[in-house]
Amino acid sequence: MYIVIVGAGDIGTPLIEVATKGGNEVVVVERDEERAERAAAYDCLVINDDATVKETLEDAGADRADALISTTDRDAVNVMVCLLSQELEVPNVVSVVHDPDHMSLFERIGVNTMQNPQRLIAEYLYRAVERPSIVDYMRVGERAEVVEIDVTDDAPIVGTTIAEAVDSGILAEDAFVVAIEREGSDGPVVPRGSTTIHAGDRVTVYAADGATGAVTEAFGGEGESD
Repeated sequence: MYIVIVGAGDIGTPLIEVATKGGNEVVVVERDEERAERAAAYDCLVINDDATVKETLEDAGADRADALISTTDRDAVNVMVCLLSQELEVPNVVSVVHDPDHMSLFERIGVNTMQNPQRLIAEYLYRAVERPSIVDYMRVGERAEVVEIDVTDDAPIVGTTIAEAVDSGILAEDAFVVAIEREGSDGPVVPRGSTTIHAGDRVTVYAADGATGAVTEAFGGEGESD
């Protein structure tokens, strides 16, 4: 793909690294000279100029790009870059949004958005302390979460089927096991009501009200705070 990345700061720099390692043709637009020089260390073309000027994006080849990603730390700049990208008919425009109150603005202009990554990282780190049994998680909407949990040897659900765990109250009513990774299996185990949970399984769980203690304790998350 031909990708234009606007901004070579804390968010843009790792993105540049990932995009170039992925074999993409990458052009970076960065107004700050020092950041632009650092970005030049990657296998990409760097333009040290203002991306809110249409001619700059044209110089970056945005009119033939497959995607443009705006990563600056100012939402106003990101909005302007996205509007210009649409004028240049970039098929896929993505932007970081730092202020949640601005999300609706980006949505109205038809831009794919990524909420402030620093906040997402902070939430992830907090979750690692609050619920250490959780390997990974993803929020779905306002409350629901999809989480990966490693089943401990002494977990209440070990040795029971999913149906038995629900009937006995071990598994919360708003939680559903959607996948199981099991050592020795050729691939993921498709969970059914008759599937027995083993110690050492890594289960993927959808929790409608989030990964509360009632959800995690079934798989060995006793003692974690609510």
